[in-house]
Amino acid sequence: MPSYRTTSAMMLGLFLLVVIGVGLVIGLTIQPGAWYASLNKPFFNPPNWIFGPAWTTLYILIAIAGWRTWLIEGVKGRAIKIWIGQMILNWLWTPLFFGAHAMSLGLAVILCLLLLILYFIAIARDKVARFCFFPYALWVGFASVLNASLLWLNG
Repeated sequence: MPSYRTTSAMMLGLFLLVVIGVGLVIGLTIQPGAWYASLNKPFFNPPNWIFGPAWTTLYILIAIAGWRTWLIEGVKGRAIKIWIGQMILNWLWTPLFFGAHAMSLGLAVILCLLLLILYFIAIARDKVARFCFFPYALWVGFASVLNASLLWLNG
């Protein structure tokens, strides 16, 4: 029978694999492409190369937060349910925005995502999990402003 430590390490690996893996698959299969390149962009639009390293780092932090939350409350607690909900919205945004070119719907999703991230920070019992979500909240807040600006400039 595996020890708690072994099970815990395996679950961390699973959280990392799923969060980074799904994000990577979405990122590789749904590219910004010519449509995004043709959009009018605000002056604060970051260069394209920044998104890969930023999201990889954030996905590692998101996975750690989910794993630590799972360790404390299992699958039935409120914080892990919020964590799962924000993950679904996170993965949904790229296909909507870049795949379907639905900037308005993308904005609605990313604002809901931001609210769930902030709610997770407010209710998570684990301090490390909350701290892992701070850079994520800042990035998604910035991305929300960027999404809104792109909609305004191109809508």
